[in-house]
Amino acid sequence: MVVAKRQCRDLNASGDPCGYAPIKEKDVCFWHDPDSEEQAREARRLGGIRRRREGILQGTYDFGGLASVEDLRRVLEIAAMDALALDNSVARVRALTSIVQVGSKLLEVGELEDRLVSLERIVEQGGSDERGDQTD
Repeated sequence: MVVAKRQCRDLNASGDPCGYAPIKEKDVCFWHDPDSEEQAREARRLGGIRRRREGILQGTYDFGGLASVEDLRRVLEIAAMDALALDNSVARVRALTSIVQVGSKLLEVGELEDRLVSLERIVEQGGSDERGDQTD
């Protein structure tokens, strides 16, 4: 049995069907419901502020996301600098200890990643290592 997904009856700004699920007992979504117009406007405003802030922070901190070990290291460097700038306290020591633990794990993962790449390269070259010697 196939159940039809309910969709908002309104169109989006580009003229396509909205795609959001309608509010319970209505045929329009939150964004198109006249009763939630003020809340929707505020949500859009806050979303715009957040996107601008994210852009500023990405540029300021040279932050590209969390998709790689290098990206994670960058965030950890930022956290370490911020923690080092704090007044000496138990909270600062805890933060720095945590940063060291996470950094240690990132170094381990990065090293394993490098070793895996080297091994894959050897396998692709038919079993010869970096010196050109055949491996057994």
